[in-house]
Amino acid sequence: MTDDPFRRQILEGWQVYQNDLVRAVAPLTGEQLALRLTSDLRTAMTLTAHIVATRVWWFHIVMQEGPADIKPMLTWDEEGEPARSAAELVDGLERTWAVVADGVQRWTEADLAQVFYRPGGDGSESYTRQWIVWHVLEHDLHHGGELSFLLGAHGVPAISL
Repeated sequence: MTDDPFRRQILEGWQVYQNDLVRAVAPLTGEQLALRLTSDLRTAMTLTAHIVATRVWWFHIVMQEGPADIKPMLTWDEEGEPARSAAELVDGLERTWAVVADGVQRWTEADLAQVFYRPGGDGSESYTRQWIVWHVLEHDLHHGGELSFLLGAHGVPAISL
């Protein structure tokens, strides 16, 4: 693990959140995964799939991290994709988390400053690796909170904070 105590603490805290997210999703039934707050908002399944897909986008597609077999998870949150079971979603969370944790532990300060460009873009959108890590962390927290609120509103055990 990195010898940077601040980065280590962030990674350890994110790991706790990852574990809480997995614990909340793992027992969900198909009916519970189909819950939503209103007809125009995402289901519990789609919210979880969106967390997975976003990790794949930023870490695998943009930064070329992780194994090729996570690439199909990129579309899990898209319209028309098949419903995923809790076991599939947990597998996606765990496999993408492994990529996140591996990178955050391994990257140097110089690596965190590396610039990436949006794939398929015109080269005008650039992001440092540090920005991507922060963005994925805040994205996990935002949509995990949304998932937790949705589950709690339906009386289903949510993310334990």
